[in-house]
Amino acid sequence: MADTLRPNTLRSYRSYIENHIRPSLGDKQLARLTPKDVQRFYKKLSGSLASGTVRRIHTTLHGVLKAAQQAHLIASNPTEQIVAPRFSYGAKQILTDEQLDVFMKVIAEDNIWCDFFYTELTTGLRRGELCGLKWEDFDEVVGTLKICRTVCRKDGGGLTTGDTKANAGTRKIVLPGSIVTVLRERKKSALTEWIFPNPLRPEQPTDPGSAYRRLKVLLKRAGLPNIHFHDLRHTSATLALQNGVNIKTVSGMLGHYSAGFTLDIYIHVTTSAKREAANTMGGILSGALW
Repeated sequence: MADTLRPNTLRSYRSYIENHIRPSLGDKQLARLTPKDVQRFYKKLSGSLASGTVRRIHTTLHGVLKAAQQAHLIASNPTEQIVAPRFSYGAKQILTDEQLDVFMKVIAEDNIWCDFFYTELTTGLRRGELCGLKWEDFDEVVGTLKICRTVCRKDGGGLTTGDTKANAGTRKIVLPGSIVTVLRERKKSALTEWIFPNPLRPEQPTDPGSAYRRLKVLLKRAGLPNIHFHDLRHTSATLALQNGVNIKTVSGMLGHYSAGFTLDIYIHVTTSAKREAANTMGGILSGALW
């Protein structure tokens, strides 16, 4: 299994085990580990860690105990007998309409990075997915893009490619006409297989770290908040939902495993849309009555 995991993911799993699972549960005999032990462990973590981190620790522990059960080391998996910790989704940091206008003007002046960030804002791809795009993934006739790999940094330096974040991460998305046009023009002068190659070493993909650093430069130049790269993904998804794209379509575009997961993350957007729709309907009906 370790051979199929991205290096960053494997490092995270090891960190969760060494820093949290082993110190709290390592002295407990495996066969004597109970659901109550696991529940107390999660409660303790919830007092000091973010909900997302607790959830990822649960995923790691669940996987370890599932392997133990399959190896007949334990009769049952105690993590399956409790209520798993849930993410607590807060409002996401996104660029407002006014800030987005400013950002678009700034990236338009950057000949090297303009297409990269414009594609990100339009598709909401993960940073590694965007860096990992190849021309073979782009169907310029039907206007689609296949998302099937990600670029990340290896232990000891250098870049490597791997599978997308989850099964749902491998997907084909329909591109808006503006992006199809941008990529068609870009393809005419392409030097390598990568849609967004390293500007200095075009035989290599863009380094996700370089993309992150360039974003910071552009944000500072534009006088905008110092947001994370992932917030561009949130901005893209929020814009889509605010402009009437249904939640299932947005979920597929983002590569989430379910529309329910997407709904949980962007509940603030969908709630606002429902309230606006209710007010609109109320105005229509009240006009008919009076």
